[in-house]
Amino acid sequence: MNEQLHFADSGEAADLAAFLGRLVHYDRAAAVRLQAQAGGGALAVFGRPPSFDVLAIRTVRLAAPVGTPLDVTVSAGELLESVDETSGGALVPAAVTGPPWAGVLPPRGGWAPVAGLPGPEAIRAALAASVAEFRARDEALPPQHRTRSERDRIGREIWSRTLGDTELPLRAVHAAQSLGFLRPVRSTVPAGPTPPGAPETVALFASGGWLRLRTPYGSIATRRPGGLGALLVRPV
Repeated sequence: MNEQLHFADSGEAADLAAFLGRLVHYDRAAAVRLQAQAGGGALAVFGRPPSFDVLAIRTVRLAAPVGTPLDVTVSAGELLESVDETSGGALVPAAVTGPPWAGVLPPRGGWAPVAGLPGPEAIRAALAASVAEFRARDEALPPQHRTRSERDRIGREIWSRTLGDTELPLRAVHAAQSLGFLRPVRSTVPAGPTPPGAPETVALFASGGWLRLRTPYGSIATRRPGGLGALLVRPV
């Protein structure tokens, strides 16, 4: 029997649906890994948007702590279809055979802050400049060189560059924006308390061979250059 999830409120359900919708937009066959610890009040949702080479993590607050641990890989599309934003719930679909990335997740603990990350506006400016450069270089290609492999080569060159004084590749920031994790500040919205566990600004952390870009709306995890340490291989 599939397990029923009850989120803290309808907003949590809507945010999860938006995240899943973006994953499915990039890959109709996308899978997500769900984890919730017994006694914990949050559900962690891991996904891997194609071409970005990163892991996306969205945490959803639950209405009550789960009684038994949950750890399963499911279809992102089926989970999206089961999300009921009105009731704030969802039904966990049947498990699927997990893709290779689902068996190797970032560590749960040991994350330490990393200095050198620019502020949110500078991050958006760097991202915009990179997008503009890609478009300009793509348009400058002669017709005989306008191939998928050449465009991929340009993309790898641009998105492998690091941000500020950190090791974080620009592709992680690109993924964060594409998945809705980077949002402009809306001055018309009254200031309110920061959601529990959410940082006030974009921040960078490191643990073993991983980097994690964390925003109030989700996180992007990526391997550090040449680093394979602190990997957690868990049954899928």
